[in-house]
Amino acid sequence: MRIAFFDSGIGGITVMTEAMKQLPREDYIYYADNLHVPYGTKSKDEVKFYVKTAIDDIMQEEVKAVVIACNTATSIAVADLRNEYQVPIIGLEPAVKPAVEMNRASGKRVLVFATPLTLSQSKYTDLVTRVDDQHIVDSLPLTDLVGYCERLEIEEATQYLQEQLAIYDLANYGTIVLGCTHYPFYKNVIKQLVPDHIQIIDGSNGTVKKLKQELEKSGMLSVHGTCDVKYMCSSHDSATLAKLEKATQIYAEIDRVNLEDN
Repeated sequence: MRIAFFDSGIGGITVMTEAMKQLPREDYIYYADNLHVPYGTKSKDEVKFYVKTAIDDIMQEEVKAVVIACNTATSIAVADLRNEYQVPIIGLEPAVKPAVEMNRASGKRVLVFATPLTLSQSKYTDLVTRVDDQHIVDSLPLTDLVGYCERLEIEEATQYLQEQLAIYDLANYGTIVLGCTHYPFYKNVIKQLVPDHIQIIDGSNGTVKKLKQELEKSGMLSVHGTCDVKYMCSSHDSATLAKLEKATQIYAEIDRVNLEDN
């Protein structure tokens, strides 16, 4: 049985890559709802319908857990999905809590990058209210980043990011939270645009740890898998499947460079 990762597009590949490092004896499904990407600019009801349709498709396969590798989809649909399906459904949330804890003593602020829809949801505002007792969290909607990523135009987003960051005095910030799974594709670009003292984090590590705990709890951890990935998409076309495989290779190199730099 495989672990399924779901996203509107290629962003969830960043989370699956972390899983492949922590759980190398598992096999995977990666499903992109490419017919409806991006989710971050759509209505809540639209996203709920798209996610439900995609998960129904995934459940036709033999899966033992599903990771909703999309912050927007998690905030809108994960509760309904857990009520409907028997397998563990692992959601994602921006890594605001660890970012606040990292900056609690330094006096530095936290800047959260996310899609407009994620930032508008009560799940996000409730999270910030719960953990940000010092009121050090600022939120930046980055509407265009998903589009650049889906076109695999990573370096081309540099000017857009420069323009979005221009209004901030980055000397006041200690951490940037990448609150959309597409955004880790830009880790190395962002590092070139911000002061060296700023740490850049995302929710992938915590999500995969939660996934591992759920599999251990149910005795479902595999020892026989080979990190094989079966790619699926809502359009069912070979060009998109090839693009997903290429994106996985591109992100693996981005992640490798980032790890070496750290």
